[in-house]
Amino acid sequence: MSEEEQRGRGAASVHRVGGLLGDLQAVDEQPVAPRRRADAERNRAQILAAAERLFAEQEDPRTVTMDRIAKAAGVGRATLYRSFPDPSSVAVALLDEHERLLQGQLIYGPPPLGPGAPAGERLAAFYLAMLDLLERHLPLALGAETGPARFRTGAYGFWRVHVRTLLVDHGAEDPDPLIDIALSPLSPELYQFQRHQLGLSTERIGRSLAAFARQLLQSGGGR
Repeated sequence: MSEEEQRGRGAASVHRVGGLLGDLQAVDEQPVAPRRRADAERNRAQILAAAERLFAEQEDPRTVTMDRIAKAAGVGRATLYRSFPDPSSVAVALLDEHERLLQGQLIYGPPPLGPGAPAGERLAAFYLAMLDLLERHLPLALGAETGPARFRTGAYGFWRVHVRTLLVDHGAEDPDPLIDIALSPLSPELYQFQRHQLGLSTERIGRSLAAFARQLLQSGGGR
């Protein structure tokens, strides 16, 4: 694993919602602390399960509110806010597990998604894997990574490090301006538009993106 990918993996490990404030702050020598911890974990599970249903049911997942999440989960607003500051942070927590699986495959998996294949083939495989993630979890991606908020997530930071590593490995003269250009086709809003307004299939989008990846990083075009 390259040094840059290690840094990206570290960034991804901190981008998700932090510890459960309040409920998980055990007081020394207080016998009820384990009970509080168990209650907090149960509340978190209820919140995430209810929120995932809400995001999936909405035509526009960005309309999900904290009030609706609290009511659906059967918890108080104070309990909800101790775990999550806003709806997007709930969506981020739900999306986290799926993104981490892909992150692990990029670092440790077999080629072409993992190390060992030419940069263009790895980028094409990354595009296809991301399209599969968007197809299966688009409501969560829209709730977590829409608009400018997308660029602030740790997952996006990880994808940037990965794409930059491919550009550098390929020998791109100035890779940094190309990173976000290469990632722009994976915007959840763009995918929603292409799939649900234009009616393009995931396979058709994937073929075009794979061809784009290979053209961007043509074999033999780097160092």
